[in-house]
Amino acid sequence: MSADILIIGGGPAALTAALYSLRGGCSVKFLEKEAIGGQIADSPRVENYPTISEISGLELSNQMFEQVTSLGADFDMDDAQSIEKTPQGFLVHGTYGDYEGRAVILATGVKHRHLGIPGEDKFLGHGVSYCAVCDGSFYAGKDVVVIGDANSALQYALFLSKTCHHVSLITLFDCFFADAPLVKALGDCPNISVTHCLSAQSFNGGSNLESITFQNTNTKELVTVPCAGAFVAIGQIPDNDRFGNLVDLDRGYIVTDEDMATRTPGLFAAGDCRKKKWRQVITACGDGATASLSAQHYLSVISSK
Repeated sequence: MSADILIIGGGPAALTAALYSLRGGCSVKFLEKEAIGGQIADSPRVENYPTISEISGLELSNQMFEQVTSLGADFDMDDAQSIEKTPQGFLVHGTYGDYEGRAVILATGVKHRHLGIPGEDKFLGHGVSYCAVCDGSFYAGKDVVVIGDANSALQYALFLSKTCHHVSLITLFDCFFADAPLVKALGDCPNISVTHCLSAQSFNGGSNLESITFQNTNTKELVTVPCAGAFVAIGQIPDNDRFGNLVDLDRGYIVTDEDMATRTPGLFAAGDCRKKKWRQVITACGDGATASLSAQHYLSVISSK
């Protein structure tokens, strides 16, 4: 059965698009390949969402999901592999099935950027993680390392400091690229130490992670930091090449106009997956609302012909 609006993704942009589409009287199906919430579900605290002074990213995501499913959104766990234009609209080929939509909104977000160093794949799930919220509890009372220098890395360090014995925050450059309140909170936390100008070289250990080797970017000296766990927070990358037949890409990000429209009529994009300057939960929600309204307008136009 074809949905009026088929949404690819399960983060704030996708869920907001689903909400607006349902409120507009459209049938909605959305696909998510991993977990509802996208990147925001990994955030220990969200403190810049209007009307909510503080909430975990996971809780915010769950509330959004419950809202749209209670309104009638159809949800499938699947990974969209490709998309094609058809006379009726669009056909999305997933890992487990095919899905039809008269209009489609791509809200695929981004995925975690990896360091690409020896041992990273070997110790994934055995000491190396990209989500402090998901895996932090496994390292209670232990020494851990957080690699990164922006908001996510600082949030991870602060979150882990509540349960871990010691948190070493290690950055590649000589400064932070994070919000001032987070930097201040970091300085006030007694069991967090910060070391700048270290480049990760390898993850080391037997069956589990035991240490990380770094190189000082100034002196070229090798430094080994013992730890039970390492949390990598060095940014995200898009994953949109599979849609390149119908959209224009700029460094992997989908190019849209201000109405979230791509070069293919009826195909829209919203959130972190599209080319834009700011990537925040609230801007993703705004994109989702705009994409939905644009998709509804598109459907009304083609229906009147």
